[in-house]
Order: sequence, then C-alpha cells, then structure tokens
Amino acid sequence: MLNKQHSTTITLPRGTLDLIYQTNVATDNNNVEKYDSYQLEDLLDFAQRINPKRAFLFVSKVLGRHIPVAPSIMRDSFTDLANLVPDDLSEPILVIGMAETAVGLSAGVHQALQTRYPQALLLNSTRHAQHNDAKGNSHTLLTTFSEDHSHASQHLIYQSADKVTQAQLLASKTLIMVDDEASTGNTCVNVVTALREAGLTQLEQVHLTTLVDWSLNQNQADANTDDTIATRLPNIDFYRHHLLSGAWRWTDAPNPEPIIMPSVDTTEAGSQALGHTGNWGRFPTLNSTDGFDDYLASFKKTLTIFNQQSQLDHAQLPTRILVLGSNEFVWLPFLLAEWLEQNSNVDNADTVINHRTIKFSALTRSPIALGGGISAMLSFNDNYGLGMTNFVYNVDPHQWDLIVLCVETSADSVDPLWHGLDNVLIVSPT
Repeated sequence: MLNKQHSTTITLPRGTLDLIYQTNVATDNNNVEKYDSYQLEDLLDFAQRINPKRAFLFVSKVLGRHIPVAPSIMRDSFTDLANLVPDDLSEPILVIGMAETAVGLSAGVHQALQTRYPQALLLNSTRHAQHNDAKGNSHTLLTTFSEDHSHASQHLIYQSADKVTQAQLLASKTLIMVDDEASTGNTCVNVVTALREAGLTQLEQVHLTTLVDWSLNQNQADANTDDTIATRLPNIDFYRHHLLSGAWRWTDAPNPEPIIMPSVDTTEAGSQALGHTGNWGRFPTLNSTDGFDDYLASFKKTLTIFNQQSQLDHAQLPTRILVLGSNEFVWLPFLLAEWLEQNSNVDNADTVINHRTIKFSALTRSPIALGGGISAMLSFNDNYGLGMTNFVYNVDPHQWDLIVLCVETSADSVDPLWHGLDNVLIVSPT
C-alpha cells in the first residue's frame, strides 16, 4: 500500500475542519496497482450535522445515502474495499455492519468477500426492535452497544434462531467490522467488547474496514496496526483497511448558534409491522440476497399497475430513475437499482435503447443542515410509526421521471408527501 499525503481545510457555519489525509494505492504482489487511487473529492463532501455532539459530517459520494449515486459506482467501492481484506483469515468469519448508514455497504463487502470466504456470516446492527415473526416466535437480542457521537447512539444486535448458524456466530475467530467512516475508533471498541461479553470469546482478529478512516492520528505503529485500540482490546490482533485515511481537527466558530436536534434516538419497534423481505442481515445470514427475488417481483407488479394508472407504455421505463431505500432497508433496494441499471437499457436481444440514468439514495433519520454537500432537503413522517421526522437529501422530485420508493412496511405507512407526487412508485412487500 503506497501513501500520498495531502491537507485541506473545510469551512462550515459552526467552525472549520482541518484534514490531513492519505490517498492509498492498493498494489498486488508484483507491485501493480489493483485500482486507481480514490481521491478525497471522489469519496467525500462535507456538511453540518444538526447534532450538539459533533458539528460536522463526512458526506459520502459512493455510499448512496445522502447523495444519489449510480449503483455501479457503489458496487465498485464495495468490491475495492473488500479486496483490501487479506486472503489468509482465520475462519469462521463474521462481517458486521453499522446501522443505519453502513448496512448496505456491509452487505456489499460481505458479498464480495464470499468469493474467497463463502461461509462468512453477515450481521448488521439495527435501531429497530423486531416484532415477533409470522409464527409468533420472539427474536432474541445478542447484545447492544453505543455509538457515542451519533444522533441515535443505541444499537441492537440480534442472534440467530437457527442453532447451527448461532453456533458458527459464537465460534467466530475473525470479525470484519464495516462502516462508512471511522473517526476515533471508539465505536469499534464498543462493538468488539459487547460481542465478546455476549459469547464471541474466540475472536482472534478484528479488521476495521471503512471507506474512509479518520482515526489514524491515534496510530502508534504502522499503517495497518493500531496500538491504541489494541490496548483496549486485549488478546486481539487489530487491523485497518480503507480507501482513504487521515486525521481531522475541528475548531468551533466564535459564538455558534445553539443546536436543537430532532428526537431520533430510539430503538423502539414502531407501530407499523415489517413485511417479509427475507433476511438481508438484521439476523446472521450467509445469503444477503435472500428475499430479493420476491421484492423484484413486487416491483414489477407495482410498476405494471403504476403504468396502467398513468397510461404509460408498459414496455418502456422513463429516462431518469431514482431508487430510494428507506432507513436501514437499503440492500434489497440497492439490488433493485443495480438490476435496473444492468437491464433497463436493452429493449430486446437486438436493440439497445436510449441510455437511462439510474441512481440510488435513501431516506434517513439523520438530521443534517443545508449547505456544503447538502443542497436540498425534504422532511416527512417516518414510515415505521415511530412518530419521528425522516429526511431525504439532495433530491428534487421534479428532476426525476420516476422515483421508486422502497419500504419494508406497507405502502399506506408512507407519508402523504410521497403519495402526492405523481412520479413516485412505492414498492412494499405487502
């Protein structure tokens, strides 16, 4: 891994963010680059959080969360990040993603890793307490942990109802923790500590795997190992993998205006039932695509009805399509957006039709101020029945011919704002 160091200063309304960062060039054993290095402007923009704990936000350009992005760009970042993980890891392997921002990223990294580690498990944290399943069986928590700087600090992690899967989970020797960014390393320590106390006592290695790692000012060893975190995780070998890394320093502006953050820190289930969408990672799974075929069928059925009501040509899709996931429900919607990107530009086996723009983004509970990397914001009631405000950023509905809003609750649970737009197709599992 070759490193090139840079520095820059970002000015935001509440202060300045000074960055020192390295662009990383991944090379193979013959010192040949695996991919072009990611530059800061490829990966990030910046904005102001509506959060008194931390005033700034790293806004990813490849994650499909706050900035709409082509599914192919997202897929490339998933694969490039997964390719940084070594080949000789001790198994069983657990890939764990952080809600809500990184649940799609973790599934993408997990899927890429399965070309080398087909038995790796995927498990995401969640902030949605789970209702009983269709048979009335209750879901059992494995553990909880805190993400101290977050707008919603508490996370839940569920165990598997399948005895074989649960046994593999508890026997994990390697943990690959996936997140969009690391700022201090504290969340990683909290996660590993909670998992070990919950029964994952055989962990030997932890690999913090992030798009961007800003916690390298804590580094006291080489580019991959970290003595500071290692001392907080005894008897664990600790490693980092990232597309870009560095350190930050925040300086408050004089007399900044006080911040009033919306109430979004809850792990309640909500009054709206979750439809059956398979298991894409809220519970330990080997197959993150479980449920996609059924969700794709729901999309096709809903699209047919939408076209009939809109008197559109059933055989043609509009030119500009935005697929929106909702909160933690982003992986199956991403697969849908990817399917559209790969299939919608061919009318039949012989004729290529006009190129379409397919992009992906998501609804979120994260409160962010306008400015910097956030040029537009819509706010509305959440579809889970939690009584909280949700947001979508950098989306002007009138700039899209079709918005495919994907939810895991019923279509009726969606705020009237979306039902009032004639270019919105709501896809639900019910």
